[in-house]
Amino acid sequence: MTLNPFLVLSSNPGKHNMNHLRKQLSTCLIGIAALVVGASSAFAAGPPELGSASSFAVLSAAPDGGGAVTCTDSTIIGDVGSSGARPSVVKTRCTISGAIVAPVSAGVLTDFNEAYDAFAALSCTQTLTGTLAGVTLTPGIYCVSAEAKTGVLTLNAQGDPNAVWIFLVDGALTGTNFTVLLVNGATACNVYWWAKAAATMTTSDFKGTILAGAAITTTGGTFEGRALAKAAVTLTGTAFVGCEGGSQGGPTKSKCNQGVGNGPENCDPGNSNQDGHNSNPFLGSTRTNDELGGLPGTPGRKGGNK
Repeated sequence: MTLNPFLVLSSNPGKHNMNHLRKQLSTCLIGIAALVVGASSAFAAGPPELGSASSFAVLSAAPDGGGAVTCTDSTIIGDVGSSGARPSVVKTRCTISGAIVAPVSAGVLTDFNEAYDAFAALSCTQTLTGTLAGVTLTPGIYCVSAEAKTGVLTLNAQGDPNAVWIFLVDGALTGTNFTVLLVNGATACNVYWWAKAAATMTTSDFKGTILAGAAITTTGGTFEGRALAKAAVTLTGTAFVGCEGGSQGGPTKSKCNQGVGNGPENCDPGNSNQDGHNSNPFLGSTRTNDELGGLPGTPGRKGGNK
């Protein structure tokens, strides 16, 4: 007779049943632990990459050259891009401390659209409904209802500077007097808001990168992060501070050479786009265009800042 080495014989049926139950319970717990670790490991890999789109604070990536950025009575610290021609970026009493790139390259549009689709394919760890007022959240991927947001949403990194939040909105993202408060090491550039439709923020203190399926509109308030849209982006009376490159979601942001005639460098050819003599309230100083009075091939700072 051949004995099965995995067969356990016992003269005590009760003991045998108890051992069998413990074995089943142990196997179940191991399976659950594996699922949790797998989900944690997948999220620990970071959010989908934005690629070359990450270097823009504001990007209108409308198809077929239909991009448009309208900035009125606002300040933008960071680069601004549009899929439309240069006149598609309209400034009225608007200070842009960064490059204006219009039209952006096909690669930027591809990277943005691929990132948008990758965020849409993520699975949520929790579903949230309502205004989010008074809610405190640790890092995770959250499905969010389309009700208008208001009040204070607190994001607690629990001391982890790499903590990431991803919010997936199946509809429009709207907020009025909505504040995103970052605590215990949380950073705006590690917060992502994907919206199936448009995004509108009014008199809000908003934090994070918006990837919108339609237009983005901000009126009043402050915005720290990125506004990336499949349609137009309109800012009115908004203080906007973009993410620096190198945060999760994209490569290190390149700096524009402030000389004259130095090639595209992800800026307008030979143009730093810093409006001469316009003051930047966030930097507390007056920035002038370094190219004033310069010649092609001579990165002169004639009359500019030293």
